[in-house]
Amino acid sequence: MPMLEGVFVPHVTPFDGKEEIDEPALRELVNYVINAGLNGLVSLGSNGEFPYLSFGEKLKVVETVLNEANGRVPVVAGATENSTKETIRLGKALLDLGADALLIGPPYYFKPSSEELFAHYSILAERLDGEILLYNVPKFTGINIPIDVIERLANEHSNIIGIKDSGGSMGRITELVRRLGDRFTVLAGTADVMYPSWMLGAPGAVVAVANVAPELCAELWGAFREGNHRKARELQLRVNLINEVVVKRYNQISAIKSAMAMRGLKAGKPRLPSLPLDEKALGDIERALREAGLSETPGSDEVKS
Repeated sequence: MPMLEGVFVPHVTPFDGKEEIDEPALRELVNYVINAGLNGLVSLGSNGEFPYLSFGEKLKVVETVLNEANGRVPVVAGATENSTKETIRLGKALLDLGADALLIGPPYYFKPSSEELFAHYSILAERLDGEILLYNVPKFTGINIPIDVIERLANEHSNIIGIKDSGGSMGRITELVRRLGDRFTVLAGTADVMYPSWMLGAPGAVVAVANVAPELCAELWGAFREGNHRKARELQLRVNLINEVVVKRYNQISAIKSAMAMRGLKAGKPRLPSLPLDEKALGDIERALREAGLSETPGSDEVKS
């Protein structure tokens, strides 16, 4: 598959008024983020509300995204389940559909020990005929995968190719890059560390904000690649403004979908038990988008220079 480089969007799963997957809206969303210049899609990540989807719904989401993307960008599929057996079942099905790689977080109900984490991922690497990205997201799982475990997995399994680290720690990302270097892909999983992580050698990011401001994220990546660090710094600060409100302040899923709706995107409401935001929260999001220079509707003039 193409190298995992640049900004990937862990896209939302749009629902209709009956909480069913809105396939036309999902197809529109795929085209929107690709046309905005993003480098790839991640289906069934946290922002895709994967814990609330059935096995069949997960396959439907990934199949729809793969069909619509049609090879234009890589598609990584989330295969996080609580048992090793179910993770293998889902992972095999997603690879059979054509997913370019799998994103797999740790089991998050019974908290596994370091040895259990190593055993879990080792068995997955042996049983799944595809490339695997580890997913470190302590905000939701309560687990910070130890760096020693990550290094051991990378050294012993050639198909464990990288990690999306959403812990928000530049120190941790720096240490991962130092220890594993070019042989392991370290992707920033939170928008506020994108630019600094790239400066240290991380080749990309998978960030929730890319749902709301894909053009801004693509422009930031482009500025970094061109060596225009003054512009990259300015763009990173604008991304942070959105991230602080949309991702950190409120229910992340509800806030992202609300922000997308303000930009004219068909994201639908979150699936219950997540609830829509109140008027105060919506006002905060609207002000953040306006201050960041984002227009209300998607189009070529959305990101103001």
